[in-house]
Amino acid sequence: MGLRTKIGVAITVTAALVAVIMGLVVHHRTAVSQWETAREAIESRLGTAVEDHVAGVDRPRTLINPEHIPGPLRKAVEEGRRATYLDRSGPVPMLWAGGRAGRDTIVVKHPYTRQAENLRKLDEALWWAGGLGTAFACVVGVGLATVAGRRLNASARTAERIAHGDFSARLKPRGGQDEIARLIVAVNTMADALAARLQAEREVTSNIAHELRTPVAGLVAAAEVLPPGRPAEMVRERAQHVRALMEDVLEVARLDGTAERADTEIRALGELTRRAVRSVGADGKGAAAEVRVVRDCLVETDGRRVERILANLVTNAFRHGSGPVAVEVDGGTVRVRDGGPGFPPELLTRGPQRFRTGSRSGLGLGLTIAAGQARVLGAGLSFANPDGGGAQATLDLTASVRDEGAAEAGGPGEGVRGEAREDGS
Repeated sequence: MGLRTKIGVAITVTAALVAVIMGLVVHHRTAVSQWETAREAIESRLGTAVEDHVAGVDRPRTLINPEHIPGPLRKAVEEGRRATYLDRSGPVPMLWAGGRAGRDTIVVKHPYTRQAENLRKLDEALWWAGGLGTAFACVVGVGLATVAGRRLNASARTAERIAHGDFSARLKPRGGQDEIARLIVAVNTMADALAARLQAEREVTSNIAHELRTPVAGLVAAAEVLPPGRPAEMVRERAQHVRALMEDVLEVARLDGTAERADTEIRALGELTRRAVRSVGADGKGAAAEVRVVRDCLVETDGRRVERILANLVTNAFRHGSGPVAVEVDGGTVRVRDGGPGFPPELLTRGPQRFRTGSRSGLGLGLTIAAGQARVLGAGLSFANPDGGGAQATLDLTASVRDEGAAEAGGPGEGVRGEAREDGS
């Protein structure tokens, strides 16, 4: 049940309860007032009738020693009291009054029809007034709830846009000092602070990487002129690793910005996948990823970025998972699965985080770069731990599919091996 419905129901129920309570109070007070007025009038008639009977004059409507009178009235008269009684047992309500005059019983009666009819009409008017008041309160309540709900929904949508990376999203203040206005100010303030913090982080990351370019290039050049030997090979390997890491940091900084654009062309997804797997090569044990093309297709996308994403996913599977690593192409979807322990819960919940690996032991930028490239392409990239163990990353390019009948170069289950190279994943 939405907030608008809850507020509307609450106001309607409250208005209905108020209408019922007010109706009961008015009904009760009116009934009591009518009863007291009618009783005073018939008691006055009874007193006059008793005096006339004592004087020897009996009016036509005065009953002397009647045989049929209501039981409670008869009992009160026999006890020597004057009493009144409203009898509703008959088709017409009747108000009775009785008393003693010597050894005789003097009784007068009067129809209570007019009072009952007036009370019925009052109840009908109260029901109409209560119903109309409740309906009006319902309309007003739903209207107010709708206005408040729209403002809250706008706040929620803006917060969701900010959570998905749109730091330019802002709410339009509409004045006022209510809680929703304060929420709007708080959301905008949070967005400004978050955008400023992330921008500062990007600038620091980019500046550090740019500052390191020159010394790292010098380090790589110096390593190349070292005398042959194992120490020189280790220095060259570490220098190349530092350079690759620096390039990854620069790429992350570029992907964080808004200037990146995809250079699209129509390519066969199966061939892009094979090229990406060949660029990664084999793991430390000499095993390469297996490519299975279930259903090939043509996609209009940036081939370089697709290969970069798939290469990083395969490299991540080799580094943090275990064999066998399988890459499956099914239409516009590519799945990379390994037989390792699976993705950590934090990655499944929050997505790839820069400078963090599953084991928290290094600068893991591969999945962050893959997610950034997928965002530039407008593709979907999801991570899961499927039943049966292992980890699975899924690249969804179905929105870019242009031809489901693309020629399949190489059938399903074809293994592709290639030469290994350094990759910044």
